[in-house]
Amino acid sequence: MIVDDIVIHNMTSRDIPQVIEIEELSFTAPWSEEAFKNEVCRNICARYQVAYLNDKIIGYGGMWVIVDEGHITNIAVHPEYRGIGVGKMIMEALIKVAKGEGVKSMTLEVRRTNLIALNLYKKYGFAIEGLRPRYYADNNEDAFIMWKKDL
Repeated sequence: MIVDDIVIHNMTSRDIPQVIEIEELSFTAPWSEEAFKNEVCRNICARYQVAYLNDKIIGYGGMWVIVDEGHITNIAVHPEYRGIGVGKMIMEALIKVAKGEGVKSMTLEVRRTNLIALNLYKKYGFAIEGLRPRYYADNNEDAFIMWKKDL
């Protein structure tokens, strides 16, 4: 089974070109290469994980750890590998890192219409706690603010 061959690692600067490819396939307003370099190489709060299948990155996710909170910044899976549990693996890896660093609660923003992501986050105990009107610049879509407070 393909999922058994997937390995999760800490993201390094060498991973950024493949991550950018997934980013561009996944988002209408993708982060730049420079943004990922800042996250991986300079942001002391950032923790990023990548999902490898053989020598190919098929997904990634990141968060900022600030004191005892984790703020998930992004999770994306290559379109060819969606629906097989890669997002779950990345989410579990981020939660494991957060717990290891003493994080007590986690938060994120998600598009109101992103039902797949909403269901994933709910599965891991995140609950909608608020709304950010017109949060996404590409289309002014609202974002739900979700929290997991029982880490």
